[in-house]
Amino acid sequence: MDFKPSKKLSFGLMRLPLTDPNVDTSIDIEQLKQMVDAFLAGGFTYFDTAWMYCGFKSECAVKDALVSRHPRDSFTLADKLHAGFLKTKEDRDRIFNEQRRKTGVEYFDYYLLHDIGADHYKVYTELDCFTWLQEKKAQGLVRHIGFSFHDNAELLDRVLTEHPEVEFVQLQLNYLDWDSEGVQSRKCYETAVKHGKPVIVMEPVKGGTLAQVPEAVETMFRAHHPDLSVPSWAIRFAASLDNVMVVLSGMSTLAQVQDNMSYMSQLRPLDAAEQALVKKAVDIINGAITIPCTGCSYCTDGCPRHIAIPKYFSLYNAELQEVEGKGWTPQGEYYDRLTLSFGKASDCIGCGQCERVCPQHLPIIRYLKDVAAKFGK
Repeated sequence: MDFKPSKKLSFGLMRLPLTDPNVDTSIDIEQLKQMVDAFLAGGFTYFDTAWMYCGFKSECAVKDALVSRHPRDSFTLADKLHAGFLKTKEDRDRIFNEQRRKTGVEYFDYYLLHDIGADHYKVYTELDCFTWLQEKKAQGLVRHIGFSFHDNAELLDRVLTEHPEVEFVQLQLNYLDWDSEGVQSRKCYETAVKHGKPVIVMEPVKGGTLAQVPEAVETMFRAHHPDLSVPSWAIRFAASLDNVMVVLSGMSTLAQVQDNMSYMSQLRPLDAAEQALVKKAVDIINGAITIPCTGCSYCTDGCPRHIAIPKYFSLYNAELQEVEGKGWTPQGEYYDRLTLSFGKASDCIGCGQCERVCPQHLPIIRYLKDVAAKFGK
């Protein structure tokens, strides 16, 4: 399709630089401006935001760092409508108009129904959101329409069959989830190919998991390519797929932007030897990661005890990846410091709010008990 970006790297605006790492809304706008400017100067154009990102402040940051500072035809912007904030049909326009106000644009180049799964598909269907989205396109307020998806390939096939009007689909796709029966990256990708829909990749580095791989994997990667970063293997894996039109990368520092551009400016797809190394890496990593959380933070907004769930899961995984016999490790100290600002893992009351909104369908309540047992002594 002619709407594909010329380069396969997108700036994901969900994990932005912060002035206070414990406050999602404390976006470092000056640093973000530098990152945006470098990204555009490198010839990249695709930016991706959403209604709830960064405590509902990401769209405002888009206006401050991008829209108000660069010509509208120098970039493309994607935004999304999430079922969790829809109660009536009137909510669709209310949120959409507020998104245009917050971002400062007259139209969105790409607009998505956000996080389709069996539950949200029911909401979008009952509120006639697919028809509404086509109307926005006909009005010139949206250039291209699609949806992001977190569920099984069978449901994806159904949605694409019932709504052939969508132009693209956004999937969680990375080498760790490629053959996962839970995420079904490969099966969903193949379903999109069957329907002729280009794929936008989200979570290519799995929320940072594939940037901080076990030491054995990092050593293996660097031995093969000393000049390439560990995350580059994950992003290149996704970008190497023929039907992928762009890969979203959440970047929180200028160094990350520069690193991503260094190998994505002239993308060289993975060759057979590199594909074999990736498969070996999957075997190693699967033996080290206990909680497959992507750090999207959907679970935290409505938590009645203000528990920093993704942060605790990240610490827990890191603790279990430590070399045996090392002695003192920093994770417990980080946990203790976080509990000064957030609820402890042991504060969980089991209400289930987090599990209902988790795109990965994780047993969060049980995992929090594991975290509490590990760090709560």
